[in-house]
Amino acid sequence: MTAETGEVHSGDDGWLGDFSRGPAVFAVYREMEAAHPLSPPEYRIECNDGAGPRVICRIPDGSDPAPEWLGAWEGDEWCEWILKQALGLIKRPRNR
Repeated sequence: MTAETGEVHSGDDGWLGDFSRGPAVFAVYREMEAAHPLSPPEYRIECNDGAGPRVICRIPDGSDPAPEWLGAWEGDEWCEWILKQALGLIKRPRNR
């Protein structure tokens, strides 16, 4: 169970950790459904600001990730901060 969200995550759902800012809680996941062992991993960021979790960003693996921000998050002033936090969790997941 995570302290920030109170949600329970199984060991195989790809959850790497979460962080918050203001009323929003952001969770980072490694994509598990379509993952192929020979392909680089991909990640997603979900946001729950009280309306339920939704995907706001997809991140391909690599040393210079080019995130794909979805919807109103494209160009949002929080994007740089969110990406920094997410990359930190990708490097050092909380689920291990």
